[in-house]
Amino acid sequence: MPPYTTSQKHQIAEFVSCTQTKDSVAIKFLKACGWSLPPALDAFFAAASGTSATIISELTKTFDHYRDDPVNSPDTIGITRAIDFLGDLKVELDEVTCLAIAELLKSPSMGEFTREGWREGWLGVGCDTIPKMQAHAKLLRERIPQDPSLFRRVYRYAFPLSRMQGQRNLQFEIAAEQWRLFFTTDHGGVAWNTATTPWLDWWIEFLEERGKKPVNKDLWEQVEVFMRKSLEDEEMGWWSPDGAWPGALDDFVAWVQAKRGKGSEMEVE
Repeated sequence: MPPYTTSQKHQIAEFVSCTQTKDSVAIKFLKACGWSLPPALDAFFAAASGTSATIISELTKTFDHYRDDPVNSPDTIGITRAIDFLGDLKVELDEVTCLAIAELLKSPSMGEFTREGWREGWLGVGCDTIPKMQAHAKLLRERIPQDPSLFRRVYRYAFPLSRMQGQRNLQFEIAAEQWRLFFTTDHGGVAWNTATTPWLDWWIEFLEERGKKPVNKDLWEQVEVFMRKSLEDEEMGWWSPDGAWPGALDDFVAWVQAKRGKGSEMEVE
């Protein structure tokens, strides 16, 4: 091996370790990428999978542009630059599309993107430039209210994304905030109300009366299923006390029926 600096030797060793290739292959890709390991690895795996090296290069360049700390966190975009990126995509922080981007890129936490998630996510939808990413964000915004499967996927991803670190459940205040995001049209979601029933307002009111308890994963997921069914039939002809609903939803049905029985009606805009 020709003489290389200590840093270059380290890069070669890391490349070989990650790819299980020979030194000569590592040197070829590292030289082509200016002895920068992340883009060299991207280019190698792109070539192996048949993906255009140009596309990978564009994705790498854009990712590197938004990194907060290239030295200490070379493979992470933190919250400050993530906000800048979303702004460039014309995505507001308080809309469901923001969470859809997080789901697409498999964000490990709110306001954070990893190099791997970034690459796999944008490759999966064929976007390698900001204009293409902007167009995809616009498409997501249009599809979310109309595509139940997409809505459900983003909604369910929001649960782990919104939890406080180290906690299994979602704090009530955060859950309520997210429900107001997903279940209103103001933020690009689906309006959870019907002709005679303001479901979202009643659901949050019900949980507040119960003491604002933390929300577990099962309840979070089943609320969206319940929402769909209540929009189909607000009289809840589909509901059975013998069903497999979480206890909180069973109690909510009884609460709604009692509220209706008292003749309590609320206007729905």
